[in-house]
Amino acid sequence: MTTKAATTAPVLGIRALNRATLARQLLLRRAATTAEAAVAHLLGLQAQNVKPPYYALAARLDGFTPEDLSAPMADRRVARLVTMRSTIHTHTADDCLTLRPLVQAARERELHAFRNGLTGVDLDRLAVLARELVEAEPRTMGQLREALLAEWPDADPQSLSVAARCRLPLVQVTPRGLWGRSGQVTLTTAEHWLGRPARPAPAPDDTVLRYLAAFGPASVKDMQTWAGLTRLRDAFERLRPRLVVFRDPNGTELFDLPDAPRPDPDTPAPPRFLPEFDNLLLSHADRTRLVPPEHKGRTWRKNQAYRVLLVDGFVAGLWKLEEGALVVEPFGRLAKKQRDEIVAEGGRTLATMHAGAAYDVRFGTVRD
Repeated sequence: MTTKAATTAPVLGIRALNRATLARQLLLRRAATTAEAAVAHLLGLQAQNVKPPYYALAARLDGFTPEDLSAPMADRRVARLVTMRSTIHTHTADDCLTLRPLVQAARERELHAFRNGLTGVDLDRLAVLARELVEAEPRTMGQLREALLAEWPDADPQSLSVAARCRLPLVQVTPRGLWGRSGQVTLTTAEHWLGRPARPAPAPDDTVLRYLAAFGPASVKDMQTWAGLTRLRDAFERLRPRLVVFRDPNGTELFDLPDAPRPDPDTPAPPRFLPEFDNLLLSHADRTRLVPPEHKGRTWRKNQAYRVLLVDGFVAGLWKLEEGALVVEPFGRLAKKQRDEIVAEGGRTLATMHAGAAYDVRFGTVRD
């Protein structure tokens, strides 16, 4: 949909969009705020694995230590569950109980792909039975699947697991997710774990405003990519009088909050070490504001995401931890000043995440 206002709206160049997004993401300068407040502002942190949310906050918060996230998780003020894009996120307790209802319709649609394995299964009864099982005692997915198979022995086991995950907001209980602790994935419902009922799904309008605060300026399609939802255009149109409108260099209409930060495109952007699956790189349909076209596809291999290095605000390489070293693999040649800044930032990351360990920062093969 293109309006007259959209065709005359000012254009934001790629660097302007980059700096605006980095500012919202707390990546231009580290924020002096709590881990819990940052998780709320960012609408959650992608968390397929245990460590990425910790690295994500280390790149964004001043004075962060892993315990700053581990403690509220242990106290059940934050938790891990499936929400946007059918992936596990670390959310505040409030968002566990509101954002999951917002995306519930998408989780229901996900079940269509498994309908052949669920022939004869009463999904409403499955949800009731699964809830009773995990609220009586947190269970692994294998234990839950075995109990459900006793009720529907002819069903496909994986499809039963998916149905339980889609129908119920299943939280991964601690010690899973705590820094420096181990534990298999054991599940109960968000309501049971957090000790309060789920809230009604928030109006899409409210979440649009929060999304723009964390990821804007953005298009309707950008937010739909982030949320894994469709048909959000109406919410943006209702909000249009409260928003400002821009265009990207391709003419796509972008919405934003009037008072949100939009720094000068020449604002310095320090290097940052981001974890695999960081939402910064997963929350826009058009990722050129962060990923130069020549590097498109280089941060993924099949279904595996790599840890990403930002230089001057853009994806410029990968990094990994090896025995005794943080190894940087740049996509191209770096100036000496850039290398010095990367080494300093790498040292800070190591001191934050691996205090007391002996690590060096070194450069590996340039990934041309």
